[in-house]
Amino acid sequence: MRRRADSRLGLVLGVFCALSGVRAAGAQTAAQEPPAPQTVSAEQLKAAIDKLGDFDFDIRTAAARTVRRTAAGQAVPALLQTVAEHKDGYVRYRALVILTGFNDPRTRDAMRESRTSPNDRLRTVAYSFFEHHPDRAMIPDLIAALDQEQGEFVRPAVVRALAAQGDDPRVRQVLLRDVSRGEDFFRGAVIEALGDYKALYAYDALVAVAKLDGPLQDDAALALGKIGDKRALETLALLQKSAPRQSQPTVAAAICLLGVNCSSHENYLIETLKFAAANPNLGFQELLRGAAGGLGALGVAGGHDSAAEALFEIGIPSHDPTRAPVSLALATIALRNTPLMLSVLGKHADRDRAIDLVAEGFDSLEEDLDKETFFAAVRRTYWESPEGSASRQLMQTLIGKLDF
Repeated sequence: MRRRADSRLGLVLGVFCALSGVRAAGAQTAAQEPPAPQTVSAEQLKAAIDKLGDFDFDIRTAAARTVRRTAAGQAVPALLQTVAEHKDGYVRYRALVILTGFNDPRTRDAMRESRTSPNDRLRTVAYSFFEHHPDRAMIPDLIAALDQEQGEFVRPAVVRALAAQGDDPRVRQVLLRDVSRGEDFFRGAVIEALGDYKALYAYDALVAVAKLDGPLQDDAALALGKIGDKRALETLALLQKSAPRQSQPTVAAAICLLGVNCSSHENYLIETLKFAAANPNLGFQELLRGAAGGLGALGVAGGHDSAAEALFEIGIPSHDPTRAPVSLALATIALRNTPLMLSVLGKHADRDRAIDLVAEGFDSLEEDLDKETFFAAVRRTYWESPEGSASRQLMQTLIGKLDF
């Protein structure tokens, strides 16, 4: 799971993560969501956009809320102008992210232009956009970018944009090359993307990595599970016998993803997480992170509501070091399998505390565009749900507690 410490806002976000109780209290007093997109004055919209990069959490959150709720016909031109012209690079970045929530066809051109920006945040958002909106005509440009981009967050976004078009032989060639080329951090991003996009063509390359001791062994094992080819069972069974203890949760999750003895492997992950959480001073942090991540992977894959439910059961009453990896796993499920997360939250007996836990995980995730997509889906669901319905009530609670 990928995460980023924002160099500009890291201190501010750190304070608000630490004071999550204060944040939750503030969310409870959030105004009722308007029933439809709003029209504001041009001056109000410009002022809100200019505040998107404010260092004060409440100010920038209120500003983003105003922009997101403005009618698309008014907001989109203003955001496009901001991305192209604003003097503050961080405001341009935030405007580009928020622009994606309006699903306007002009967004694609803004993303194309942002790929050549010296601002690495803009380039990261642009490449992330083309992961979710693949364009075969861009494959040569993406391949060229893979050889040029070395930014810690930009290059993985390029990799994922390519992996989304893995049916193209040119893409397969460069991704297979990069499974075994370069720094481990970037290789890990390639391996994760190949698993997420079920790249069967990478099976042999991933098996080779999984057989080698080292930091990428877990990544390769989980990717094999995500791909779902049962031939991988032989390799994973060997890892159950030979891999170190801290790798066993990942191996168990991978075997479960293959559909082999899934209930027993999922139960192992749950019990491992419970044990590590109950014994925080005995050095089981790596096991704890592995178990939480394994359950998160099952939740993302779908068909494993019980994995998300177990994360909530263990995470809600917990404190760090348990709480951070559990909240991160739940937030990842929310972004990558939104229907499952909304279903689980909709029937949860302690919904407020459950959403608080997801909110903490959101603060740790770096996938800003994916978060904006989630926010947009929640807002649309709210606007489309009948007044007084359970769905509208859930969406209102999410909007308030996740501060969007």
